[in-house]
Amino acid sequence: MERIYPFPKTARHFHCFTRDEDIKQHPAYKQGKAGDTDAALDLIEELALDPLLALRGKFPEGSIYVSPFAREASGDNALPLILSLVCAELYSGISEIDIVQKERVFHTGADPMERLIARPSFEGTIQHGGQYVLVDDVTSMGSTLAELANFILLNGGYVTGSLLLVNAGRSKDFRAPAKPIRLLEERYGDAIRQIFGIHPPALTANEAGYLVGFRTLDEIRNRCAKAEKETTQRLLSKGY
Repeated sequence: MERIYPFPKTARHFHCFTRDEDIKQHPAYKQGKAGDTDAALDLIEELALDPLLALRGKFPEGSIYVSPFAREASGDNALPLILSLVCAELYSGISEIDIVQKERVFHTGADPMERLIARPSFEGTIQHGGQYVLVDDVTSMGSTLAELANFILLNGGYVTGSLLLVNAGRSKDFRAPAKPIRLLEERYGDAIRQIFGIHPPALTANEAGYLVGFRTLDEIRNRCAKAEKETTQRLLSKGY
């Protein structure tokens, strides 16, 4: 499925931290990333509860909080799901657990090009007209959340915004400015869509900024080929 929708202009984006060092040093971090829900809750309560409480009222009551967790959740990162449950409780909302990521894309440790070429897909029922808030633990490019937003918008939902433990991206927004989109379209025409399955206006700010740094289409294609090999080597080294 191609990504055709950007985040709505009215979407609001919030995060607790801009660096992930503090959460990585927490004693419950590794267990939470490995799927331990109790550890994930301990980390969120100890590190993020005050910043989360300060965000009360930022999203309408009854908003639907959804996180990008994989269908086979056992052994997968528990932080996004637990964060969505906490947000629903704090903000008088609903935690959506039926929308799931169909495959694990192993973005942890991946570079920007690896993230662009390994696009996740989602399945589940979208509430028509429902107001969705996307929740995740850490983002740098915003790619996974952009795919989740596209899935919701394609199926009749509305994306109110996002809430993250850590937004480590250079740009803290998710919607790309007009200038880099225009440059990419002028340089490459329809090639970005053909290579990545993403319409240029649907790129995140950090994705667009990254791609603008390439001088030619051949450079992009060569980097894609190299990224595929790097992904294979990285996963093999981890036992996948």
